Amino acid sequence: MSATESMTEKLIGELELMERHIRMLKVTKENQPIGIIRLSEILEIPKHKVRYSLRLLEQEGLISPSTEGARVTDRYDEYMQEVSEQLDKLIGMIERLKKEIPLS
Repeated sequence: MSATESMTEKLIGELELMERHIRMLKVTKENQPIGIIRLSEILEIPKHKVRYSLRLLEQEGLISPSTEGARVTDRYDEYMQEVSEQLDKLIGMIERLKKEIPLS
């Protein structure tokens, strides 16, 4: 694997994780309270990945566990707005980078 492939693979991996977290937050908000098994079924993601993401989202204060299942916290709307703004910045950066690449 080349250095370029390694760098882009890391970036893609991070974006895939972010996508999973966004989808999980959205489904949780729409179906709360919701358990791991149901999240896994809806998102078609293995339970161990759901568990891992829920743990990270809880550490960030975006999910709160309950005996009935996960719920989003009051930080949900603010977080989604921040992510949207950051993605807009990333899109701009990617567009600028593409223009810098000389194609023959």
